[in-house]
Amino acid sequence: MRQGAVFIAKPLHDPCGEFAIVLHDPTVDDKPKEAPKLEEKETEAESAAKLDAPLMHKSLAEILGIRKKVVGEHPRVPVVIDPRLAKVLRPHQIEGVKFMYRCVTGMIDEKANGCIMADEMGLGKTLQCITLLWTLLKQSPDAGKSTIQKAIVACPSSLVRNWANELTKWLGADAITPFAIDGKASKEELTRQLRQWAIASGRSIIRPVIIVSYETLRLNVEELKNTPIGLMLCDEGHRLKNGDSQTFGALNNLNVSRRVILSGTPIQNDLSEYFALISFANPDLLGTRLEFRKRFELPILRGRDADASEADRKRGDECLAELLATVNKFIIRRTNDILSKYLPVKYEHVVFCNLAPFQLDLYNYFITSPDIQALLRGKGSQPLKAIGILKKLCNHPDLLDLAADLPGCEQYWPADYVPKDARGRDRDIKPWYSGKMQVLDRMLARIRADTNDKIVLISNYTQTLDLFERLCRNRSYGCLRLDGTMNVNKRQKLVDKFNDPDGNEFVFLLSSKAGGCGLNLIGANRLVLFDPDWNPAADQQALARVWRDGQKKDCFVYRFIATGTIEEKIFQRQSHKQSLSSCVVDSAEDVERHFSLDSLRELFQYRPDTRSDTHDTFKCKRCRPDGRQHIKAQAMLYGDTSTWNHFINDGLKGIQDHLLKQESGEPEVSAVFQYISH
Repeated sequence: MRQGAVFIAKPLHDPCGEFAIVLHDPTVDDKPKEAPKLEEKETEAESAAKLDAPLMHKSLAEILGIRKKVVGEHPRVPVVIDPRLAKVLRPHQIEGVKFMYRCVTGMIDEKANGCIMADEMGLGKTLQCITLLWTLLKQSPDAGKSTIQKAIVACPSSLVRNWANELTKWLGADAITPFAIDGKASKEELTRQLRQWAIASGRSIIRPVIIVSYETLRLNVEELKNTPIGLMLCDEGHRLKNGDSQTFGALNNLNVSRRVILSGTPIQNDLSEYFALISFANPDLLGTRLEFRKRFELPILRGRDADASEADRKRGDECLAELLATVNKFIIRRTNDILSKYLPVKYEHVVFCNLAPFQLDLYNYFITSPDIQALLRGKGSQPLKAIGILKKLCNHPDLLDLAADLPGCEQYWPADYVPKDARGRDRDIKPWYSGKMQVLDRMLARIRADTNDKIVLISNYTQTLDLFERLCRNRSYGCLRLDGTMNVNKRQKLVDKFNDPDGNEFVFLLSSKAGGCGLNLIGANRLVLFDPDWNPAADQQALARVWRDGQKKDCFVYRFIATGTIEEKIFQRQSHKQSLSSCVVDSAEDVERHFSLDSLRELFQYRPDTRSDTHDTFKCKRCRPDGRQHIKAQAMLYGDTSTWNHFINDGLKGIQDHLLKQESGEPEVSAVFQYISH
């Protein structure tokens, strides 16, 4: 009789190879087996049972004594990262993959299988997660078995294609066929495909990974909630910070214990958001919402209160320490500083631009108008509308309908001003109506004339993008535009077109709302953020588009701020840590709640006699009274602009960047802060 081939247990990849990275070594990581005594008793009982058993149902092989020997279940083998991934992983990424592997396989805590990958933008969270996913799909410490059979990647709709592309990019075209749900299939077709995916098991799983937007997943969660899923990755996972949202509820219903949340936006200091994310990744780690509130949140908040007693403070600190000790085991966060080893230098500038004469007249007219005066006495009702008008005015008067928004301002109109509705086909844009726009116009001309650099222009307002587009058309610059109206399939094509070095579009227009997450615009090495956002995380997202893996040129980033205006106040609120950590201004509703009348008054002031109101608040020791810096910045901290280099207009002759050098002697730029990455 022919005996079957003997199964030789060996790891999928050689743990002693050149690039070998071992995630699980059974000789070290396996826990020793407990309770050998029980087994002895069982064997006695079994042998007694065997004697009593009738002598039948034996195969020929058994009678001849050549039965296949199954040694234990599966022998234990090392889990080794696929060499094609191992050779592209950077040291911090290897550490990240090891950390996530230990979390999801229960090596840190048997009852918790989730974690939060909170690396800052640009450190390769996607690659680290693909490595984890691929390893779990193909291997486990039991020889010949995989850890998981199916996985789901949930992400914003604009990133679905991006994830599918990344899988192909890192694993090769033939390695894995993802099921990317990009909204092309009809509802019935999608339901049919999802049902098929849900019932498939073993060899019949042809597409093990679903890539899907949060919205689509929420709507189709019924089809999937009964099938066991091995791993769920939630990209841009700060979407889950509200534990009562429908998305949170729907995803929480899926039958999946290994959950990885990816979020480059730090978890803000709001404990309930913190709780939501942790309890999504590891449901029972902190107990229920009420238990968490009683055990941690209330004592911590009481301890932070301005008039807390000494005992309260001590108790608060103890609770915070206990909370961090529990959750930090499941969070990994590295900052952008690691990148400076691999990337070209980044020069980041905050450029303070004076208002143009027309802008200035309108600005003063508006903040002294009776409506605003009433608002500041606490009588008016719409601070948001007024704040919106001021923010738009800082960009360019054309963002407003002057007759309607600022009734009575006709006296300030310059001779060449034509109201919007009277322009007809004359789409000419007048940069000299706006300080920031003049600086931008000169910058674009200089880039076009002297370099082959490309530039990304970002604004919070699509109306500003319209102006940029008209400017580019007038000057015959090729430009591409991506905003919230563009459908998801086209986005990736547009990005690829721009990143192509031979393309002739050198300007990319991006709305900060649409383009935040995960877009990779490394074709450009210059970026202008034309207006600040209340939420610093939104600005950070936008700024990280060009200085990231794959960038070959030195990067120049410019954040434009209108000098002495509401924009400086927004910028200061962003950078003042204390106000931020206590109040995260995320959406418009919050603004009203957070501003007292005093701070509203502050917003509606204009400081005519300053080079930079922000610099004045630093009481900077390194700059002389005339504004010139006489001691260079020693150690620059990215989050704190008071530690950056400070230039006034006159000092720009000595700055590294020739676009800013040419502003010396022009009236628009009043001051510049400069940060150099390394």
